[in-house]
Amino acid sequence: MSMVPKQGHATTERPRFWHLLYFWVLVAIVAGVALGYFQPGIGASLQPLGEAFIALVKMIIPPVIFLTVVTGIAGSHGLGSLGRVAIKAFAYFLFFSTLALIVGLVVSHIVQPGAGMHIDPRTLNAAAVHGFEEKAHETSVTGFLVAIIPTTLVSAFTSGSILQVLFVAVLFGVALALVGEPARPVTDLLERLSLVVFRLVGIVMWAAPAGAFGAMAFTIGKYGLGTLWSLGALVGTFYLTSLIFVLMVLGTVAALTGFSILKLLRYLKAELLLVLGTSSSEAALPALIEKLQRAGAAKEVVGVVVPAGYSFNLDGTNIYMTLAALFIAQATGVELTLGEQIGLLAVAMLSSKGAAGVTGAGFITLAATLAIVPKVPVAGMALILGVDRFMSECRSLTNFVGNAVATLVVARWEGALDREALARALNGRPDPLPARAPLEADPD
Repeated sequence: MSMVPKQGHATTERPRFWHLLYFWVLVAIVAGVALGYFQPGIGASLQPLGEAFIALVKMIIPPVIFLTVVTGIAGSHGLGSLGRVAIKAFAYFLFFSTLALIVGLVVSHIVQPGAGMHIDPRTLNAAAVHGFEEKAHETSVTGFLVAIIPTTLVSAFTSGSILQVLFVAVLFGVALALVGEPARPVTDLLERLSLVVFRLVGIVMWAAPAGAFGAMAFTIGKYGLGTLWSLGALVGTFYLTSLIFVLMVLGTVAALTGFSILKLLRYLKAELLLVLGTSSSEAALPALIEKLQRAGAAKEVVGVVVPAGYSFNLDGTNIYMTLAALFIAQATGVELTLGEQIGLLAVAMLSSKGAAGVTGAGFITLAATLAIVPKVPVAGMALILGVDRFMSECRSLTNFVGNAVATLVVARWEGALDREALARALNGRPDPLPARAPLEADPD
């Protein structure tokens, strides 16, 4: 999303492309790949640059989610509408998350990327994935239920957990709605505070090119393009499957809702490049919230669906989990019965909930799934450890697009989608946010 302030509202002249943020993110990605390839030592040393930007974005995510959710609930038409939004959102999440798992399972049987490798599990380096096994308990159902409730109201903002912030925000917003008019000064204060926070988002986003440059230089410098080619069948299958899912499955959903998936991708191109460069869908979360509101989705719908979707609607992660699990089974010569595959799908459905949209979360969730399905050796994850980073970008991109589509669909179901504003946004003329007019940005 371009954050270049307008010089005036009287002109309709589009800014030059070199004035737009997405152009510099694209340049940074290309430069990072080139540096990592030609100077791998220097490229690998730039990991802190990418990590610093991710940390910077994660710093502002809690207040963005809290303010958006609280003010959305407080300004809604009652708690009944909030309940309807939540029920519709989770029904959508459950259906399409399951569908993504099934798609990954079906494609792995058709393509069979691991067939013919004949890997002996005893020869694999189990120590390479030991750390991921230790973290896998965090994605279990028990760990998830414990992790959603913060120790204190304040700790929710320091834990780094989107779910905890969402939990506190919903409770606080409901409390404001129940108090009613006496709480109006608090709601007004939070509305004004959101102006400052979203201005801060605009400032932080201009560090995106540096973050994308460092992250891509590190990935190519450390793992090399040769690693990508060595397991190209799996990587290529995953990218192709995700592309088909976005264009055909989500594209069909978008068409039935009344908009074009290709136009939505164009509207979100700056955010997609940011996700690609940083391998993190969280990096573009604040911008996604603002852009969906500018595209006509009601604030209260965006405030609930987007943060919840980042933990419960992970289409890319789900495709990856069943595809990778079947790849490991095929590579190690493990035959899974239909019942065992259905069991694998059910376990993956549970373990994927609450996985963060950051690099490595999909790998950890895969470890949690395989640990509960002992027939597939967890040590087999060592086979894909080297290319997991390359698949992380695709997971994040698919998750991001899936949540954008989900929000617009739920808003349409709820009758809270301004179709004319959506059409203007997807045609390159997005409306400014009425409550945040000082933050109006150039359309990109």
